[in-house]
Amino acid sequence: MPLGFIPRPRMRIPGKGFVRRRWNRRRLHTDDRPREPLYRRLANAWYDTPTKWYPLHIGVGSLLLVSLHWRKRRQQALEDAEAGDDNAPVRLKGPWQVHALGILPLRSASRLWGYLNSLELPVWFRPFGFSFYAWIFGCNLDELDEPDLKKYKSLGDFFYRKLRPDARPIAPSLLVSPADGTVLHFGSIQDHRRVEQVKGMTYSLDALLGVASGSSTPTSEEIHFGNRDHAHVDDTEFANVNGIEYSVDTLLGHPAQRQQSLPTSETKDASVEKDAALEAGINMTDNVNVALDAGIRPLLHRTPSQSAVNKVKDGNELFFAVIYLAPGDYHRFHSPAAWVVEKRRHFAGELYSVSPYIARRLANLFVLNERVALLGRWRHGFFSMVPVGATNVGSIVVNFDKDLRTNERQKRPAPGVFREAVYTRASPLLGGQPLKPGVEVGGFKLGSTIVLVFEAPKTFQFSLQAGQKVRVGQAMGDVAPLPAAH
Repeated sequence: MPLGFIPRPRMRIPGKGFVRRRWNRRRLHTDDRPREPLYRRLANAWYDTPTKWYPLHIGVGSLLLVSLHWRKRRQQALEDAEAGDDNAPVRLKGPWQVHALGILPLRSASRLWGYLNSLELPVWFRPFGFSFYAWIFGCNLDELDEPDLKKYKSLGDFFYRKLRPDARPIAPSLLVSPADGTVLHFGSIQDHRRVEQVKGMTYSLDALLGVASGSSTPTSEEIHFGNRDHAHVDDTEFANVNGIEYSVDTLLGHPAQRQQSLPTSETKDASVEKDAALEAGINMTDNVNVALDAGIRPLLHRTPSQSAVNKVKDGNELFFAVIYLAPGDYHRFHSPAAWVVEKRRHFAGELYSVSPYIARRLANLFVLNERVALLGRWRHGFFSMVPVGATNVGSIVVNFDKDLRTNERQKRPAPGVFREAVYTRASPLLGGQPLKPGVEVGGFKLGSTIVLVFEAPKTFQFSLQAGQKVRVGQAMGDVAPLPAAH
């Protein structure tokens, strides 16, 4: 008998005996509702089926972590063997907790966090959610440029919020804070070009800013900029007011006069590079000479390797400062001084946490992490600002560099390898992008760190304390006046 059908029983009719009725082929139903579709039944089965979790044995979990760590170390050993002893990249160092952190898929987790931050929130939830977040992390909602919390569509929009123009006044100081955050460390760089991360732990300045060489540096790309009205007049005024060197004769195309206008040391460097280029069969045009005057020397690969800071001027020193941005801080960063950004170097590194706890334990933290080194000059010589990525940082944004892409899903290059771009077209007169103190440069999609490395007279003094909270535009240091001669 087919399932789902029932026969009608035989009925006794007087005088006729038993008569068998035909089968009634009506389907059996528990109710009158239509049959649910297959996907609905599968979903109900998935949610209604009880799930029981069994803990993984600690030995199995430890064996898995050890195998992953061994595989990563083996791959790193092969890369180090190919690079050689002189060019061996910086590797992860620290206690076992640090190595356990290195096994985690932090980049994938950061991309997932960035995706979640971009999800649009219900309008009714935004005021309550953002107010709760501000209460937890100490955000000042009175400083918002857009006070209506309903206008922030996602958590990422609130992270990248703008402040009122008058919320961060710029102090009349030589160096001001580029971001809201906590001062982790600051000082001078004296010990063989090594920067102090924390007391007793240092990292290489060349590893932080990069070394240009034919084997590790791809050809620099040139960023295109739109035409600006009165650019020549504005840039000339900027250079004169802020003490930035430039050469008008270079733009007018008079090489002989340009050679006379340059200092003796720069004239010799340009002549040496010109002779080297002629020997290599390179035609030295006026455009190349302009690049040389702007300090964009890695394009010609004059030497097998060249650090970002070749030589400090007599009477100057190299200084540094590190500012940590917590999740509740304002996440945009601004120009800390009047300077010209000549190039940027993008290092697609790791995304370890940059919290003070990790910074005290993970050696070479700022060298290992993904970062964008903005390199240039100011009135005292070399100047650089390095935004450093961290865990859950969706991306690093530079407002005048639309070609920059960070935290991408791609095969990462070897540690120490970077992509370089030059900003010569931003201002042919200055050889880069001019920035005034307090001008917005870019931002993070979550908290991270800013590292400043710059050249200044030996009399430069910081007006900071370790662990101090600073805000954008707050005075960080100035050159002390020389004692009067008796």
